Amino acid sequence: MTAPRPSILIVDDEKNAREGLARALQRGYEVLLAENGQRALDLLRSRTVDVLLSDVRMPGMDGLTLLQRTLALPHPPICLMLTAYGSIELAVEAMKRGAFDFLTKPINLDHLDITLKRALRSRDVEAENRSLHEQLDAKFGLENIIGQSAAMQEVFDTVRQVADSRATVLIEGESGTGKELIAHAIHRLSGRAKGPYVAVHCAALSATLLESELFGHEKGAFTGATERRRGRFELADGGSLFLDEIGEIDASIQVKILRVLEERNFERVGGQETIETDTRLIAATNRNLRTMVEKGTFREDLFYRLFVVVIRIPPLRERPEDIPLLIQHFLQQSAKDNNRTVEAITPDALQILNQHPWPGNVRELRNAIERMVVMARTPRLTLRDVPADIRERTAAPVIATAPTPGAPPLSMDEAEKNLIIRALKTTGGNRTAAAKQLGISRRTLHRKLNEYGLHELGV
Repeated sequence: MTAPRPSILIVDDEKNAREGLARALQRGYEVLLAENGQRALDLLRSRTVDVLLSDVRMPGMDGLTLLQRTLALPHPPICLMLTAYGSIELAVEAMKRGAFDFLTKPINLDHLDITLKRALRSRDVEAENRSLHEQLDAKFGLENIIGQSAAMQEVFDTVRQVADSRATVLIEGESGTGKELIAHAIHRLSGRAKGPYVAVHCAALSATLLESELFGHEKGAFTGATERRRGRFELADGGSLFLDEIGEIDASIQVKILRVLEERNFERVGGQETIETDTRLIAATNRNLRTMVEKGTFREDLFYRLFVVVIRIPPLRERPEDIPLLIQHFLQQSAKDNNRTVEAITPDALQILNQHPWPGNVRELRNAIERMVVMARTPRLTLRDVPADIRERTAAPVIATAPTPGAPPLSMDEAEKNLIIRALKTTGGNRTAAAKQLGISRRTLHRKLNEYGLHELGV
């Protein structure tokens, strides 16, 4: 299938000039014509145009006014301005107002062809960048991090508040809680979102390799350094640098990181040139840095430089009300990724997953659900699909009745509602005992009772 030709709107009050350009461009482009600025605006409001090619000097609405109004449209074209020789100051003004480029009359058609191709390439690159940013937002936007618990809402509020500042952020949390997702969300919500986001997993590298990775090195700085290499602080200039497991780094590198935070410059390994960097540092740790400072294994001065804004990600066992949401999300995601038709989960399977302590946190839950989806033999996950190690480690009794043969799969809300009803009946209506049995707080149970209208049912 042949790709559609790019469209060009030629605006010129001189009939011979606009029709002459139309003849020159009609082979490679869909050409539209307008004799004045108002007619051009009417066309632009009625359809999409790739390039606007307009004269600057026109009676009525001049080219600069047309440019300004065109760029205010929801989907403006790339704007090229035409000006007579001797009116270069107007062309420069047009560039300041957002024009892509300008050409002088009489038009050199070869130069026009080159300029148009360059403009369209620029448009394509911008479209690709927008698409990439939309994909990143879809993956790393704060709204895509699952959590309705009060603890996670507090995390989200802090992220929104600090994202657009320059403050260093320290994210604390056990392994598997999603610290890197939070770091990426901070970057995406900041004024640095168009800049680079660079991540380094400190625990995976030796001290020597980590130093070179962070600060770069010069050719010949050490054996194997066959060429100059830029470090992550340099690559993250204008953006954000995420240092995961910062508590694992060697004391000698801690000193260098402290210097970057205080002076915003550094030297490559084996180099003498001082390199300036405008990088926002986001660090994460699953260790207690304050305890490490007391033991002398982490520098106190670096600790206080990092301890500007601290975000603690709660482990999954502290926010059990988020587990059903996460299960549903991972179920749908795993079914799609693995081409499975699993659509729901039985109440007994949901209950035992809800009662599991999840020492590996969200990462462990995600992996468990994917394993269940891949191995499932029916369109809904059952107790038999729950991994044996989870069933064995979950001590709380499972309160459930066997599903009716042939019954449709329960939705997550229906399953959760049934679990609450059973727990209340089993405990004789004792809400504190029911909440404990369900693995949720009494306040969460009260909210769920309101949500499902169970107060009115007399439960």
